[in-house]
Amino acid sequence: MRIKSSPPTVPGSVHVVWDESLMAYNFGAHHPMQPARLDLTARLARELGLFDLPAVEVIPSVLATDDELATVHSREYIEAVRHISAHPDDGGPAWGLGTEDTPAAAGIHEASARIAGASLTAADSLLSGTALHAVNFSGGLHHASRNRASGFCIYNDAAAAIARLLDGGTSRVMYIDIDAHHGDGTESIFWNDPRVLTVSLHETGMRLFPGSGFANEIGGPGAQGSAVNVALPDTIDDGGWLRAFHAIVPQLAGAFEPEVIVSQHGCDSHHLDPLSHLGISVDAQRQAAVDIAELAVRHCGGRWLATGGGGYSLTDVVPRVWSHLIGIAAGEPVPVTRPVPEAWREYVDTTYGIDAPRLMGDDVDVWWRSWEVGYDPNNDVDRTVVATRKEVFPLYGLDPWFD
Repeated sequence: MRIKSSPPTVPGSVHVVWDESLMAYNFGAHHPMQPARLDLTARLARELGLFDLPAVEVIPSVLATDDELATVHSREYIEAVRHISAHPDDGGPAWGLGTEDTPAAAGIHEASARIAGASLTAADSLLSGTALHAVNFSGGLHHASRNRASGFCIYNDAAAAIARLLDGGTSRVMYIDIDAHHGDGTESIFWNDPRVLTVSLHETGMRLFPGSGFANEIGGPGAQGSAVNVALPDTIDDGGWLRAFHAIVPQLAGAFEPEVIVSQHGCDSHHLDPLSHLGISVDAQRQAAVDIAELAVRHCGGRWLATGGGGYSLTDVVPRVWSHLIGIAAGEPVPVTRPVPEAWREYVDTTYGIDAPRLMGDDVDVWWRSWEVGYDPNNDVDRTVVATRKEVFPLYGLDPWFD
């Protein structure tokens, strides 16, 4: 199967939640989670003209309140983060803060609450009907659980947005996570909630943090099938990655019938990313965003909330992938053959001394075999897909071999 030239044009507006205050989420100069990822994305999107599209409205973030955070985090945890934010020398390993991955930092409560506020603002845009699509590329902090920070994540903004959608009357939310790392925090928060279907495609936990997300992790006793995990081999390439996506996600979307899709677009699955081992291109990540947008049109009347996530190739990958995400959400996808604006490349050269990519894609042919052509028992990806389908598909009345 070949990449489609463009997604369908989406009626209505897209809200992009962005302002520079979101860059306060900062663990220090030597930490992979650099706020420059966000700055470079916003600069590239602006140079591409995405912020000036008629459908796009850029709106500022707000600070999530403690009550709003408490829809997905415990009061004790929020208070602990507040204390450590004011007194970072106190550490806080019992809460997951003060570690090498997630250091204690001054002001981190407010910075984290602002990212959560951005995703809550995006959710409100969908609930009010002022936008069909909303993007918070600063968000996607999917490792934070109810009582613990983890993997660079303190407050789980995507989970907070899902909770807001549910509280606002949404009956079913499908969460699709394509980060290289298992979306464990979001999954755990909704583990026992059958209204939320969490689907995570990630590098196997046998090889990568957080060491979880296997096919047999399918949700709590009252919500069997609400968690779906695709633990991909670290040898995977574009074709295998997209084959796995299309062998599982569209079928479950059709069976679950979500009213809103929330997606996490961590781009650390790229072959240049320093923190994972996968071999995915910008082009394939763009294709996955196209496919998720089409699922939202098909099942949710277009209602789609997209976040960022991981991604640590600062200049080569993150800004291109998330600019593509904005363009797709706006119904104006950026061609992978389009040159990267020279002004942005000059900024990267001047600021970072790096020769930035010249094209918006990686100049690859994105192609995958659809599941219908047959299962290969000698293929690592196919074995992974079958393991997940056998665990979950029967719970939705689907045939794991033929649907």
